Amino acid sequence: MKRDIYKKLSEWKASKRRKPLLLQGARQTGKTYIIKKFGGNEYEKIFYCNFEEDPHLNDFFKRDLKPKRILTDISTYYGDTIRANSDLLVFDEIQLSNNALTSLKYFQEEKNDIHVIGAGSLLGVKLSEPGSFPVGKVNLLKLFPMTFPEFLNAIGKIGYRYMLENIKKPTPLPDAIHNDLIALLKKYYFAGGMPEAVKCFVETGNSKKTRQIQEEIIKSYVMDFAKHAPVPDIPKLTALWNSIPKHLARENKKFVFSAVKKGARARGYENGLMWLKAAGLIYKVKSVETAKHPLAHYSDASCFKIYALDVGLLGAMAQAPAELQTHGQSLFEEYKGAFVENYAAQQFAAHFERPLYYWRSKGGKAEIDFLSEFKGEVFPIEVKSGVNAKSKSLRSYDLQFSPNTLIRTTLLNFKQDGKILNLPLYALSLSHKFIGE
Repeated sequence: MKRDIYKKLSEWKASKRRKPLLLQGARQTGKTYIIKKFGGNEYEKIFYCNFEEDPHLNDFFKRDLKPKRILTDISTYYGDTIRANSDLLVFDEIQLSNNALTSLKYFQEEKNDIHVIGAGSLLGVKLSEPGSFPVGKVNLLKLFPMTFPEFLNAIGKIGYRYMLENIKKPTPLPDAIHNDLIALLKKYYFAGGMPEAVKCFVETGNSKKTRQIQEEIIKSYVMDFAKHAPVPDIPKLTALWNSIPKHLARENKKFVFSAVKKGARARGYENGLMWLKAAGLIYKVKSVETAKHPLAHYSDASCFKIYALDVGLLGAMAQAPAELQTHGQSLFEEYKGAFVENYAAQQFAAHFERPLYYWRSKGGKAEIDFLSEFKGEVFPIEVKSGVNAKSKSLRSYDLQFSPNTLIRTTLLNFKQDGKILNLPLYALSLSHKFIGE
């Protein structure tokens, strides 16, 4: 399946500041597939080393970390010579070999003409540990679940994506196209962005089989807890992960530790949240009361929301009926708008790769779902699950901070109403394109 990150990989290969690349991303987001696709297309040969499938590969890094010797050993092992600037060397599941991860520093310093990509489903967890990261010696990329524009590619609606990306002004689309895009968005809410689930949904249209794949992915995440997390944290990780649908079903979606387990406190569960975030399984959205740049300086670490990495997986975790998600209008109203907010968080994370925040007024009477920092300014983005465009919170925010643009994303068509920009939910990836105009 075509993925947008392919362009970034091509830019990495051609870059004058190219270093060994680390590709992060949660399990089942398609890292191995895209690396092999890229390597097969852009290089003469690909040398694929998977430390999970073949633990003996770690032996090549035990004696020393000299790239020349390591390349000789790997070439001998595979019966072929790794050539500079012609071949791609891949270290998959590299988080299982500390020495291989550290060796990237020496590849950059001594053999940077060898193109190396390291990848791993729990690489983010490994990089968060002290002393395991080759600081300044690698380039970094992150692979997220497929975005809605990528889903349009997969489902054969490339023309719609091209049309959206080439819109110059936020003028309404023809009703037939707008309504079709809303219907496709419903399908995305169910299928989500995990490539295997999307492939099944596109090829078969079978919601039951698609849901089975999603449930298998969720089980693989829970198995990772038991296999890779610190033993004392395993029950906490499972409880935190299972609590996500419960939190998002609440009217006030603020994360409350006591909702995970009676008597639970932040001190006992904070490490678990950090693990889930480093593994790429959740998005953490901190609150701010003052919408000033930079938002990180004004955020409240004790007040935040948690979203699942993928809206399709959220549906499976919540055991939402497939009929609810693929038919009718009720999907956008049910479940307290959780699918819509989770969708928005997922799109922002993938398209803009910046920390997410939300605004709460003092006293908590008004709230804006997301804040976006762009060109040194802060812009509010309110997410609505239906077609009701009225918003007291947006007006309250405007009175306090008076931004150049107020963004509202709903099921309505494109519309510019003074400084309020209404973006259809399917065009959320275009939000920064119209900011300030």
